[in-house]
Amino acid sequence: MPTGIVGEFLDLKAETDADVLAMQCGDFYEFFADDAELVADELDLSISQKSSHGSSYPMAGVPLSELTPYVNALVERGYRVAVADQYETDSGDHAREIVRVVTPGTVLETSDDDARYLAAVVREEGARSAAGGAGDAADAGGPYGVAFADVTTGRFLATTVDDGGDLRAELYRFDPAEVLPGPAVRNDDGLLGAVREDLSGRVTAFDPEAFAPGRAEHAVREQFGRETTDSVGLDSELAVRAAGAVLSYVEETGAGVLASMTRLTAYGADDRVDVDATTQRNLEITETMRGDADGTLFDTVDHTVTAAGGRLLREWLTRPRRDRGTLADRLDAVEALSSAALARDRVREVLDDAYDLERLASRTTSGSAGARELLSVRDTLALLPALADAIEGSPLADSPAAAVFDRVDRERAAALRAELDEALAEDPPKAKTGGGLLKRGYDDELDELIERHESVKSWLDGLAEREKRRHGLSHVTVDRNKTDGYYIQVGKSVADQVPEGYREIKTLKNSKRFVTDELSEKEREVLRLEEARGELEYELFEALRERVAERAELLQDAGRAVAELDALASLATHAARRDWTRPELTEERRLDVEAGRHPVVEGTTDFVPNDLRLDPDREFLIVTGPNMSGKSTYMRQAALIQLLAQAGSFVPARAAEVGLVDGIYTRVGALDELAQGRSTFMVEMQELSNILHSATEDSLVILDEVGRGTATYDGISIAWAATEYLHNEVRARTLFATHYHELTTLADHLPRVANVHVAVDERDGEVTFLRTVRDGPTNRSYGVHVADLAGVPDPVVSRADEVLDRLREEKAIEARGGSRGGDGTSASDGPPGDTQQVVFDLSSGSFSEGEEPSSDAAEATDAGSSDPRPNRDGTAPESSSGGAGAVAEAAAAAERDRLDPETRAVIEELSDVDVAETAPVELLSRVQEWQERLE
Repeated sequence: MPTGIVGEFLDLKAETDADVLAMQCGDFYEFFADDAELVADELDLSISQKSSHGSSYPMAGVPLSELTPYVNALVERGYRVAVADQYETDSGDHAREIVRVVTPGTVLETSDDDARYLAAVVREEGARSAAGGAGDAADAGGPYGVAFADVTTGRFLATTVDDGGDLRAELYRFDPAEVLPGPAVRNDDGLLGAVREDLSGRVTAFDPEAFAPGRAEHAVREQFGRETTDSVGLDSELAVRAAGAVLSYVEETGAGVLASMTRLTAYGADDRVDVDATTQRNLEITETMRGDADGTLFDTVDHTVTAAGGRLLREWLTRPRRDRGTLADRLDAVEALSSAALARDRVREVLDDAYDLERLASRTTSGSAGARELLSVRDTLALLPALADAIEGSPLADSPAAAVFDRVDRERAAALRAELDEALAEDPPKAKTGGGLLKRGYDDELDELIERHESVKSWLDGLAEREKRRHGLSHVTVDRNKTDGYYIQVGKSVADQVPEGYREIKTLKNSKRFVTDELSEKEREVLRLEEARGELEYELFEALRERVAERAELLQDAGRAVAELDALASLATHAARRDWTRPELTEERRLDVEAGRHPVVEGTTDFVPNDLRLDPDREFLIVTGPNMSGKSTYMRQAALIQLLAQAGSFVPARAAEVGLVDGIYTRVGALDELAQGRSTFMVEMQELSNILHSATEDSLVILDEVGRGTATYDGISIAWAATEYLHNEVRARTLFATHYHELTTLADHLPRVANVHVAVDERDGEVTFLRTVRDGPTNRSYGVHVADLAGVPDPVVSRADEVLDRLREEKAIEARGGSRGGDGTSASDGPPGDTQQVVFDLSSGSFSEGEEPSSDAAEATDAGSSDPRPNRDGTAPESSSGGAGAVAEAAAAAERDRLDPETRAVIEELSDVDVAETAPVELLSRVQEWQERLE
């Protein structure tokens, strides 16, 4: 067993469950053994060897002052890093103890301006969970208690959500860097798998006792006050348990920021709009479908000039509100700021010099803030009078913007600023213990020490000149280093002329170093004074920092006011630049937009505005039109206008009347998730299932194609049934884009369904997408034209046109040969280039060998074929009793006879299904079962 430094390191490592230990050894933090190899690989550090008890151990280290960036780099990679500091024992020896465990959710010094949340999730023991899939929301084992804390700002929130779908939406929305699962959640592999799938943060197992009701409630009351849970409306034991676990974890890791957590905010479903993870991705609110930040809604409207303002604006967009009072205040403020351009520019100019007070407050309470951080506090507080002048002497004086600023206690802020200004040196060093942090005149005892120290330093600075004059020496210098201390250095050419009191301590190539008794005494005196000055100054600085920490709530109030003004000014700036309009928030169930635009796309292209009307008589729009014509953009802009209005923003339109919704749900094209064993169609069905379960009559639903991932009749049947269910049962405001033109007939039979289409101008065979939405359905998709635009080879496009013409005329289609197989023969064993005698019969829907139909047979097919569209119940239409229909039925019967029993059984079951009478969820389940059996 190793002893000494390595043994102490390994003993400390065994005490913690951290992944890595950094142990102070003098002026360095060292890593040994496996930890040294890990940090060397991750951080490109050099490895040396340390011998201990006859063995050699890998060793890597970083200087004391440079530990933070290395620790942060490890934490960003998901590691938990324990830090052991060195201290002197009573016997004068050195020992170490772990003082801090830095984790992804408790790192304080981050270069990222985004919020950095630590989360805890609690569920009752024994509750079932099916949160692993969006389609399981009805059986998701809730409720769940959730708490979120940002240790860098002291922000603390807690709530209860009903089910796994809501839980995943909240976790996606806050994107915590670290999640602490309670005991019941930790034992649920399905839920933990879903959390890991949605998030990039770390899932950390924590002491189950921290989630116990009694201990958690005690932690919450001790931190926020005994009556806090009642006063803020946090009446859920689950939420309290989650909050208590977060507090215990922050305390155990030694972050030292509990004092910055001054407010517990309870938030609930009644005030927020449900925007689940799928919808946030589909609408590209903060991240595009490709995972980029550029080109998102947030990137488009973000003109903030402070880090805190950017964080708050992101929160408004990802957590829109339903509280009319809050939204009205924001809209009033944006209106005032957008119309008062000079005042707005002055406010933004002042804010541009502001530092992040919320994070600075957290740094002061943790004891990690240095003199430069306190100067940042001082300089930001000094901006408050200028902000007051910019607001009070302008049209903003009577707006909610002024009310935001009024929440700050400016008298206390001014007093704190004055105290910091009186104490802090203007250009303090980074080191906290070397002196130079405080101004002269701040403390009499410190001033006396500084004067004595400067007097001795002055004597030392003049020593070289005095020695030259006294002894006639040349090339004399006086200097100091860690090895020799203070010394007199004399050139070798005159070294034999030094006086008798000089004692030689070192010979160099061209000089010699000496000391004298007087110099040694002055050295001891200056070292005593430096130590005394450093200790007293740091003691005074710590007391000053503690007084600032005691006013953390004041700093947070000022920081939040700065953030809110910045976010409001950002929205106003964008509204003024893009000619956005104030939405009218109405009590009615409607979304009425005149000349609406997509907030992101309008900045990248010449945009064609479009109207939109959803109201109680027209709640469900079936949107048809060609690919690439703008259907998806039209529907997404509707959802984004709704979201912007409920974030308190102006919207891209000439006018907009917006009824508030409780949720925005979207389903757009999906990618295969093969790693999770889910195909495109399965993902599509799970997203549809989540919408059918979650949406209410007060929701907005966006469906961009449903059922396209399976066979045509299956897809039409599912889309048809989903439309009926949304219209009849859910009654949500809905936009449904589809290429199944059969669905447009539903507008003739369902009272609140209407058709709209994206117009196309077709002249002389040329097609132009007008990107204008008009009432009524379209009857073509122009897919072949889109293929041509995409650069598909001309022979393919020409052949597609021929096939499309025959389909429109309901004629049989011949399959042409011409490609050779691997043995040199054509694919169908005929001569290359010959037309093969294989035809696709429209009535049977299958290929069959034989002669090309005669003209008489073709005419019979034209006369006797039925409409190829499915019946209303989703089943295939019956064939005519004679002509080609009878032939088709016989061919179909023969084809069925050749099928294996299992396939025939599936077909028979499918034929017996009454789509109109089958619940959507049951229908989806049976479709999935049939697909699995057919595979």
